[in-house]
Amino acid sequence: MEYPTGSSPWASSPDASRNSFGGEIPREELPAPAVQVPNNESGDEHAGGWSPERQQQQQQDEQQQSQGPGEENRRPASAARYHNTTMAPQQRQHMPQYKLQAKLTGLERTGKKDLILRFDVHTNLPKFRTTQFRDIRRTHGEFQKLAAHLQASNPEALVPAVPPAASSAGMGTEEDEVRTKAAIQRWLNVVCSNDVLMRDEEMVFFVESDFGYSPVVRKRQPATGMRRKVLKQFAPPPDDTPELLESRPIVKAFYLGSMDSQQKVDRVVKFRRALGLAESDFGNRVSTLSTQEMHPGLSNAYRKLGKVIQNTGDFHSAQGTAEATTLSDPLAFHSSDAFIVKETLTNRHILLRELTQAQQATRSKLNAADRLKASSSVKRDKVDEAISALDEAKSHENYLQQKTQRVTQNLLIEKRKWFARTSGDMRSSIREYVIRQIEAERRTLANLEQVRPDIRNVDASGGLSRLGREAHPVVKRSSMASSQGPKGDAWSGVPRRPDGLNRSISGSFAGGVPGAVPEEGEAGLGEDGAAVAEGRKRATSGASSLGKLAEDDDDDRIDARNAASRLAQTTF
Repeated sequence: MEYPTGSSPWASSPDASRNSFGGEIPREELPAPAVQVPNNESGDEHAGGWSPERQQQQQQDEQQQSQGPGEENRRPASAARYHNTTMAPQQRQHMPQYKLQAKLTGLERTGKKDLILRFDVHTNLPKFRTTQFRDIRRTHGEFQKLAAHLQASNPEALVPAVPPAASSAGMGTEEDEVRTKAAIQRWLNVVCSNDVLMRDEEMVFFVESDFGYSPVVRKRQPATGMRRKVLKQFAPPPDDTPELLESRPIVKAFYLGSMDSQQKVDRVVKFRRALGLAESDFGNRVSTLSTQEMHPGLSNAYRKLGKVIQNTGDFHSAQGTAEATTLSDPLAFHSSDAFIVKETLTNRHILLRELTQAQQATRSKLNAADRLKASSSVKRDKVDEAISALDEAKSHENYLQQKTQRVTQNLLIEKRKWFARTSGDMRSSIREYVIRQIEAERRTLANLEQVRPDIRNVDASGGLSRLGREAHPVVKRSSMASSQGPKGDAWSGVPRRPDGLNRSISGSFAGGVPGAVPEEGEAGLGEDGAAVAEGRKRATSGASSLGKLAEDDDDDRIDARNAASRLAQTTF
């Protein structure tokens, strides 16, 4: 038969090589029937002769076998879904990987109202209407509602705690906004990357609802109130997973320890801020003494000292805020997060107890059925009742068994991820806290060193550096060099070059000037002007234009080894 268009009517068919309407797909390519044909029926069919349809099918099979295996290769790739063919490994690799990504774009604060968070969502999950959602607006309270639902409806997942709406850096500051956005973004990343949580139906409602989100399906914890408290008092049920059995005491200890540490850090912050206020007030009072002092040098020293004390108070207040931001807030968050993990592991213990009770109920129903079977007089209604009760108990036990296995397998993976994530976050928080503390102490030290020349120069005999002494301190006096310079901290213990002359000598007196107080270890001048060798040997530098000034090599360095002894010998 010829076609006017010159194309075969089977061009779009899964079997493009067909040339007649009577042919069928070979039986070896068809899936096995759902109901097998009995052997006696097939024997009757062979005995009675072939039907016309079977004969025609046999002819088609012979034709396709004579055509060779090349006919199968000419079949289009799209036709594979119509045949019972196994999927190649390459095709399995190209299966879509479902993902849900959320990116926080901004925060909105209007007075004391709840924080509004704006974010975008990109997903390829089939439950969503589309793949991209722009400028979704949800309040912080709605995030907490979603987290509470996810915790109750997904016992096999560890839902992280929702970060607070503000940090200790101060609401409205740039640091507060940066830290809040980073914390919420981390929470979104953890939830959206979880294979269990991303498939929850509430995620669809949370993303697609216009405004005023509220959980559609409300679920509660398996045990609440007094019953939950009573169950926690019992010993843990038999558990065949020691990793999860041992993890709950660890998580509980971390929860209690982080909560206690956070409370202690808060007290330290409170007292440090009070110290800052007291120092500011004290500095102001010291500054007022300069107006009543008649001595010009002492009046200048009072004024400079009061200003330095005020600055020190401000630095201590800022240091308290930094401590609360870098250490107290992370400890509070990890405490609440560990509490959720502890309660999730408690829910698994409750599930194990329910499974044990279901197994006991199944055994009791089975024993009742055995007793009924062995009795002499058996009633039909009692037999039916015993059988139905046994079937119901077995089905409930199987359901709890499968649920327990699923929860245990997923919690093993979640527990390892949580341990790694929490330890990494705590390390980064402690590292940031230490860096901020070092910066604060350096700032305070540099501020205190600013007033040292003014105190020394109150008069020509050393000023306030000889308070409480009858004679002038000719032998020992601390160096006027700054503890911080281009080469680092003088107290850090880092080796320095012996010929380096980068010390600051501001405020010190040059040798030979009347009234000058020599540094510790410097050579004093006798009556005839000759140098008296009283000090230690100095490493000199020929490249200096200051006339080979003496400098300590190793003994004069302030480091961890001799800091205590130097501090005891040095006067202000």
